[in-house]
Amino acid sequence: MSLKMPTMSAQSAFHRGVQPLLGLLLQGKDAAVLAMQPDQALHGRIEELAAKSTEDGLTMNERDEYEGYVRANKLIAALRQQAHKMQSEQAM
Repeated sequence: MSLKMPTMSAQSAFHRGVQPLLGLLLQGKDAAVLAMQPDQALHGRIEELAAKSTEDGLTMNERDEYEGYVRANKLIAALRQQAHKMQSEQAM
């Protein structure tokens, strides 16, 4: 017997899939994750690629690099979301 689950967005599916692992990895590290600041040089590179992306000006290598940063940012967002959730639960 299988349970019929509603279809969800790719982002929601990603978060649902990694949430149990993130809970394990972040125990005791939630504040450090929330305090983390991005590397300024890397931030500049991502902004440069993003601007070129909107103009269809990326080379194949740049597009590959940019897509890697997009995937990394999704993981970072999931880490931060889980860290916020853990802090909220601790405050209760």
